[in-house]
Amino acid sequence: MTLRDVVYKDSLKFILSGGKGGVGKTSCAGAMAVLSARHGFRTLVLSTDPAHSLSDSFDQDLSGGEVIPIKGFDNLWGMEINAEKGMQEFQNIVGDGMAGPEAQMAANLMGDMTGMSPPGSDEAMAFGKILEFIEDSSYDRVIFDTAPTGHTLKLLELPDLLDSWLGKMLTLRQRLSSMLGGLRGLFGGGQEQEDDSWKMIQQTKDKIRQARIELSDPDTTQFVVVMIPEAMAVFETQRLLASLNTWHIPANNMVVNQLVPPNPTCQFCTKRYEMQQANLNDIRDLYSDLDLTEVPLFDGEIRGIEGLTRLGEILIGNNHTED
Repeated sequence: MTLRDVVYKDSLKFILSGGKGGVGKTSCAGAMAVLSARHGFRTLVLSTDPAHSLSDSFDQDLSGGEVIPIKGFDNLWGMEINAEKGMQEFQNIVGDGMAGPEAQMAANLMGDMTGMSPPGSDEAMAFGKILEFIEDSSYDRVIFDTAPTGHTLKLLELPDLLDSWLGKMLTLRQRLSSMLGGLRGLFGGGQEQEDDSWKMIQQTKDKIRQARIELSDPDTTQFVVVMIPEAMAVFETQRLLASLNTWHIPANNMVVNQLVPPNPTCQFCTKRYEMQQANLNDIRDLYSDLDLTEVPLFDGEIRGIEGLTRLGEILIGNNHTED
């Protein structure tokens, strides 16, 4: 499956662009988003990287944690996830579920519930968006500009971690249930609100299980690995691919970015070229089972729709207008 096949595949709901920091993940995510939108897909591109650069790529402010229309399109939107805002909303929900004497008793048994947050708040918010968009028909395609490799690995292990974390919350509820029955009668109210909150948590557990299915289905999800031809990037890519395989995340495509052209008149350029070519040969051998897309180093920043379009044409093997 080529990258062109990935971008234009009708059934594909999620594309994740990931790799080592500084390899061009954001540019590739933006370019695939532009291609998707121009092909007719209602497309959302969002950044899960705490150090966002999606706004820079589109030359438009996409910060604030809200979905923003991309200028020049009627079917393309962007967003940089605001983890702090999202976690506050999450904690408010948890806090509302247990109030007054119930919250005090919970605090004694398991610590302050309103202060609890699942492991890795940035990654939790990113995964929360995946859960949100699994059932949201507003978009045909959601493209994730993921954080550097370490954060992305935490994101991908979250289904197990969150499932366990929410399970502990439900277990706590069961432990408290009989003890709180008398208190609710004494102090009045709270039953309906509490039941709604715990019902929401159970529904979230169900969504997590559904997300596991969606993220492991190659007809629904593809992870596009982005790297540069340097030894450290090769090492990190091996670690990333091993983890993707462990979690059954489909990854059939790799972008090798920032390839310098030959320049015999420049000694420094020649050394960089030779180093990259040696690593590129290793990459071709190591990842012969993947579809590789080689992208040259641009002579300037890839910024704005024009730059992303130019990159997109290279990604799909097109140096002319789309068919």
